[in-house]
Amino acid sequence: MSSAATLQERAAGLFGPVSSRHTDLSVVRAEGARLWTENGREIVDFASGVAVTNVGHNHPAVVQAARDQMDQLVHAGHNVGLYPSYVTLAERLVELVGDGQKVFYGNSGAEAVEAAVKLALRATGRPGLVAFKHSFHGRTIAATALSASAAAQRTGYSAALPAVQHVDYPSPFARGATVEEEVKRCLAQLDEVFALTLAADEVAAIVVEPFQGEGGYQPAPAEFLRGLRERADRHGIVLVYDEIQSGFGRTGSMFFYEQLGVAPDVLVLAKGIANGFPLSAIVASADLMDRWPAGAHGGTFGGNPVACAAALAVIQVLQSGAMDNARLRGEELMTGLRSIVDRLPMRAQVRGAGAMIGVELRRQDGGTAGDMVSALRRAALERGLLLLACGPDKTTLRLMPPTTLTAEEATRALAILDDALTEVLPSVE
Repeated sequence: MSSAATLQERAAGLFGPVSSRHTDLSVVRAEGARLWTENGREIVDFASGVAVTNVGHNHPAVVQAARDQMDQLVHAGHNVGLYPSYVTLAERLVELVGDGQKVFYGNSGAEAVEAAVKLALRATGRPGLVAFKHSFHGRTIAATALSASAAAQRTGYSAALPAVQHVDYPSPFARGATVEEEVKRCLAQLDEVFALTLAADEVAAIVVEPFQGEGGYQPAPAEFLRGLRERADRHGIVLVYDEIQSGFGRTGSMFFYEQLGVAPDVLVLAKGIANGFPLSAIVASADLMDRWPAGAHGGTFGGNPVACAAALAVIQVLQSGAMDNARLRGEELMTGLRSIVDRLPMRAQVRGAGAMIGVELRRQDGGTAGDMVSALRRAALERGLLLLACGPDKTTLRLMPPTTLTAEEATRALAILDDALTEVLPSVE
């Protein structure tokens, strides 16, 4: 193909339809909260590589840490020999989560979820798993089985998927219920599963997102997690928190569960952990980890030296002001968003924490409004703001700016959204 061809033209015959994309942007450079495309457009990025570049694209401290590590060691293989960044990062993760923990590294969120499930199955000797409707945990086999955010993700794989019982996750706005009513209903549904279809003493793990991501940007009520914690303790079940999307400062704290005060047995981490370098981890109680024998799991690239060095720099940036900034910018964004959606002749809810914000739109009769969200995304992108959607029928607009977002960038994003709404509003019935 001609060297003058665009990236989109070059890619057209190289990738199958399974490699779907949210936009047709061709990105050649990025810095902070900005992207630059092949044709020279500047875009304010509120996707952050799907909640990965939590301290902003190409953060200089992260880039420098990676470069310094590359000068020393790029790969050794953690199962061949130890190296400093591998051990130091594990020490930092244990400090962040609490004493009495141990660490296992992987490459991706899905791989970390698989590791957490294998740990729970092996440590308990039980076969059962419980997860939640609208959850998303990854694309590998066990992670797909745990997920329930779109049938298309599971279609054609049923024969290979392990059995998982799915119960409802609290969704007060969508159901027109109070938080208390939703928590009570969802916990009662879990109890019914234990009573009728999967005995609690057969359950190895309950896997839950404390802040549901792809399912609609739903933060869990603290009462809900307390209910899961009590049932896990009572029945000897491993409670696994998937903080792949909500971890590493995105919600204004290192991990979202810290804001709710209910700790897990296993914490699953990825995405923002290394700001774009492939890395994931599970942090679990030493008691559990010590019941996972040598050779029961492993991998080649987990805990890569460069990725671990980048992760150490990410933690330093977050603790040096980026998490504080995320809370401040998040409050500004949510205040501005509530003012904008108040103009809509439909039901709307702005929810979130820090730099993890969802705007759910519903018609007055309670029906979903994915078409409205899609139109808003298109109008915003035309004006230079990249946003994604999530939730059932893609009816929730999600904002995932970096924790380092500036006040000027937040103001610009709100102005673009306000302008986009002016364009889209006449089409709302």
